Amino acid sequence: MIDLALNECSGGVTAPQGYLAGGLYSGIRKVKKDLTIIHSTVPADVAAVFTLNKTQAAPITVDKLQLQKSHLCSAIVANSGNANACTGERGLNDAWAMVDAAAESLNLPREQVMVSSTGVIGQYMPMDKIAAGIRQLSGQLSRNGNKDAAEAIMTTDTYSKEVAVQFTLGSSVVTIGGMAKGSGMIAPNMATMLAFLTTDAVIAHPVLQKALRHANDRSFNRITVDGDMSTNDMAMILANGTAKNKPIKDHSEEYQMFLAALEYVMIKLAKMIARDGEGATKLIEVLVTGAASEDEAVCAARAVANSNLVKTAVHGADANWGRILAAVGYSGIDFNPDDVEISFGDMSVLKKNYEVTLDEEKAKHILSQENVVIGIHLHRGNQSARFWTCDLTKEYVHINASYRS
Repeated sequence: MIDLALNECSGGVTAPQGYLAGGLYSGIRKVKKDLTIIHSTVPADVAAVFTLNKTQAAPITVDKLQLQKSHLCSAIVANSGNANACTGERGLNDAWAMVDAAAESLNLPREQVMVSSTGVIGQYMPMDKIAAGIRQLSGQLSRNGNKDAAEAIMTTDTYSKEVAVQFTLGSSVVTIGGMAKGSGMIAPNMATMLAFLTTDAVIAHPVLQKALRHANDRSFNRITVDGDMSTNDMAMILANGTAKNKPIKDHSEEYQMFLAALEYVMIKLAKMIARDGEGATKLIEVLVTGAASEDEAVCAARAVANSNLVKTAVHGADANWGRILAAVGYSGIDFNPDDVEISFGDMSVLKKNYEVTLDEEKAKHILSQENVVIGIHLHRGNQSARFWTCDLTKEYVHINASYRS
């Protein structure tokens, strides 16, 4: 891993040079902010990854078509409260209407506007309210609008999620900022959420796309709350080049530095999402080591992180290591259960040949903390992977039993 000095800074998506943002209440939701715009004052290279769910919301379709026309983007318009999913031709027309309203209000080429929606599935968009909101918000964007922008994409989130870092590339200071939303319907591929990232780095679309995919695989694709994959997931990054660094080229040291910074931002946002899982009280990190390959480690970690039995046991501070070993067993990887070792934090729970080393009182104390690490050593190789999830509580059921109301 490259050694990189990163400095966290405030500002979220407006921390990099050349970005404005804002958020307001337009009337989609009952009371909360529900409309966001992120605007690059100069056209930016754009890269994106989208949900693998075959049922995809209208904004996903529109954005994929936009990317076929241009790899430049000057604005992202996003709303909460309505997913614009499973809405047919009318939903597509509404998504394009959001594009047109933003392009007209900000005086931008139509192909340089991306859209995103999150909220209830199967309801039509109140386009009169949204169009009016876009026109109003376009005149209110600022360098200080990041907090309002981050709040306006929240659904069942309990807090907004923002990160920004700065680092040096040659003689230039480069900044990467980001914001995300996600609390429920969180499952890998992608980890069901919205994430918008900005940077002032000079980096061309193909290299930017490669970096985003790589960082996404190690961040948003490694969190889960409930195993449900959304219709609306996307992670999108804009790079407007205002830092004036030498262009970042693939396979260069500068690329590795940029990738490390991007991965840092995205992992931090991903962990915020997992910790803010609906009804959650704990962040759980599943660390698999000693795997024959990274893919094997990911498969095992994913199975444990997705296990409702493991998640409920952690919620109750029950040191039920058998549920963990069972989840590894159905993960699909090839391993010898006799060789597995399991730990909670720094405490050994199970050694090879099923030697139980569990101290119930100490385990209960460890599992009662807000951050819990489950360690699993497979003794098959030297590869590892981390996955993040949260505990499963009664509150999760309560929230999702009345989501539409």
